[in-house]
Amino acid sequence: MGVILGFFGVWALRRHTWRVAQEQATELIEVARREAAVAAEEIKQKADFEVQEKRAELNREFDRREIESDVRLREIRAHEESLALLDYQMEQRQERINRETVAVKQARDAIRALSKSVRKRLEGVSQMDAEDIRRALREEVTLECQDELRAMRRQILEKSEQELQTDARRILIASMQRIASKPNNDLTATLVPLPSEEMKGRIIGREGRNIKAFEAATGVTLMIDESPQLVLLSSFDPVRREIARTALDALVKDGRIHPASIEEFVQRAREDIELVTTQAGEEAVTKLNINGLHPEVIKLLGKLKYRFSYSQNALDHSVETAFLASMIASEIGLDPNLAKRAGLLHDIGKAAPGELEGSHALIGAEFIKRYGETPIVTNAVAAHHEEVKPETIYAGIVILADTISATRPGARAESMAGYVQRLERLEKLAHSLEGVQQAFAIQAGREIRVIVSPQQVTDDRARDIAKQLRARIEAELQYPSTIKITVIRETRFTETAI
Repeated sequence: MGVILGFFGVWALRRHTWRVAQEQATELIEVARREAAVAAEEIKQKADFEVQEKRAELNREFDRREIESDVRLREIRAHEESLALLDYQMEQRQERINRETVAVKQARDAIRALSKSVRKRLEGVSQMDAEDIRRALREEVTLECQDELRAMRRQILEKSEQELQTDARRILIASMQRIASKPNNDLTATLVPLPSEEMKGRIIGREGRNIKAFEAATGVTLMIDESPQLVLLSSFDPVRREIARTALDALVKDGRIHPASIEEFVQRAREDIELVTTQAGEEAVTKLNINGLHPEVIKLLGKLKYRFSYSQNALDHSVETAFLASMIASEIGLDPNLAKRAGLLHDIGKAAPGELEGSHALIGAEFIKRYGETPIVTNAVAAHHEEVKPETIYAGIVILADTISATRPGARAESMAGYVQRLERLEKLAHSLEGVQQAFAIQAGREIRVIVSPQQVTDDRARDIAKQLRARIEAELQYPSTIKITVIRETRFTETAI
């Protein structure tokens, strides 16, 4: 019985052990299966990621090769255009050679004919005395050289006129646009209203010490005359004039006018105007979306807010020139931002202190060069009045944009009475010349067309009339920009067939 019981106990124990081992084995198999599934999923994800990377790399390589093929295609097209241009130039050169060959043949034939003529003349001259030979030669030379002498005279006159214009432009541009040659109340003076006549005495002060302190602090002449409740601030510098006006307004409102308060209010006004000019420069730069300008350049640019040329605001003109230059550059395939930058800065020299010598174009170019502007922009600023040779096409764009902005209708205001009077005076000057039949001022006074009598006036005389009219206009008229003079000499012959 004990053996049997022991056998069954051992058997039950082994059966239990086997069952536990089987359950553990099942669990291990399940864990291994799950781990294998996770590993397989990781391997699959890694494989998918590698496939995506390979696909992206292949796409980038494809894009790169496509770009390279486009670039090579453009190069091939450029070479084809160059070859076509060369072919055209070769054809033109061949045509020119053919024309020259024909001209040489004609000249050779003419020389042969002339030789025959000379031989015949010599045969006739052998029977003439010395005086007859001398007279005949003089008449022949005069007839043959008359056309050549006339052409030479016309060429010399035109060359002299061009040289005079160049010298005049070089001399005048150095001083124009920065300091006026004669006083102009609209440009050099500012009227300040006063609350009462008693305020004039307080502004003058005891023994004139207040007015002297004010003029010394501002650099502006303060003129007090018999005009009721008005004083006049006179200065060629509009920024100084604006500082003086602001300070005087503040002094009049405060009522405390003495040398110490004058210096205080002038300093406060100077700071206010400096802030206003800086803001004006920043607004112009922001409006044009220009980056990288030095703060000193922006500050000087803002001072153009108080400068005018024929009542055209200099800062508005600069912004308009920048927009025009940008549009022109865009149309011809150049960098519009570079042209816009040069157009905005082209007149910055007008805001420079008047003590500096030279034209505003050269002063402005030197100033922006000092603050890191590129040679292209610097040359465009220096060359916009053609004092310096334009080195890039951007300089030509700025010259064109500046001219358009300055001469477009409405850019530079003029009173209607003065406008009509100037046109009448222009036509009257033309009518005062002998041989003129009609004269018409067109293009808002920027051009005058003169019709002369063909029976009284020859071609050479018509040229002289144009020069005389130009000289009289320059001497007797005041006008913005330029006036083109066109003299027309026309002869018509009419027949009627029946």
